Amino acid sequence: METLKVGDLTIHWLNGGVTHMDGGAMFGVVPKPLWSKKYEVNEYNQIELRTDPLFFQWEGKNVLIESGIGKGKLNEKQKRNYGVHEESDIEASLSSLGLTPNDIDVVLMTHMHFDHACGLTKFEGEELVPVFPNAVIYTSQVEWDEMRNPNVRSRNTYWKENWESIQSQVETFKGEIEVLPGIKMVHTGGHSDGHSIILIEHGKETFIHMADIMPTHAHKNPLWVLAYDDYPMTSIGAKEKWIGKAIEEEFWFLFYHDAVYRGIKWNKDGEIMDKVMREK
Repeated sequence: METLKVGDLTIHWLNGGVTHMDGGAMFGVVPKPLWSKKYEVNEYNQIELRTDPLFFQWEGKNVLIESGIGKGKLNEKQKRNYGVHEESDIEASLSSLGLTPNDIDVVLMTHMHFDHACGLTKFEGEELVPVFPNAVIYTSQVEWDEMRNPNVRSRNTYWKENWESIQSQVETFKGEIEVLPGIKMVHTGGHSDGHSIILIEHGKETFIHMADIMPTHAHKNPLWVLAYDDYPMTSIGAKEKWIGKAIEEEFWFLFYHDAVYRGIKWNKDGEIMDKVMREK
């Protein structure tokens, strides 16, 4: 389990499973000769995308960012189509920290696509129940509304299995919200209409989790957006704003999907100042 420790804050990456998605879809209109220089691709034109939640403790609260791909939620066809070679093992990851899913107090969901939200529920027999029964789950109001009433495009990724049993736990917001002192969620749109990013201020350091408008380090160019983005120009605008600010002010970038870096910090010249590599 990789960690990033800054002062008395330690961020842990839990084992949330993995997908392998089409590289062309993940880089949109960017030609393969360009993006393949920055991110490894296999013989099926797929790139590895982790689905590993970030866990940390904050003012006595156990906080999780995203929930993983889940366990026992996907059928064999879905596993094949999404390249899921490994499902979540969040319980084991938390157990190594002396915790259980019952100990999670807060879950921050940047959006509710299946590869982020499948880990919120699990089967007990034939019934779906919450994985984190004592947690408050935060997402934007726009995202929550579409999750429950998806359109013809988004219904392929917003599944009732991921929201019906957690309805009483969900808290929504419009614009932005300070979930805990120093932890803010900001609605950006772009990847989905309700997509949000997360900012964490700790001492002199600021961390930014841009979720799926910047799913990997190779998506640093604001114009490199996903074919999966519902509103690509909104993604580009949000990336220009936040990536520019984050690099100018030397934020830590935190990733959920990146198979190479867990976290990275660039200087104003685009050079890597600090990093946490994923152990393979």
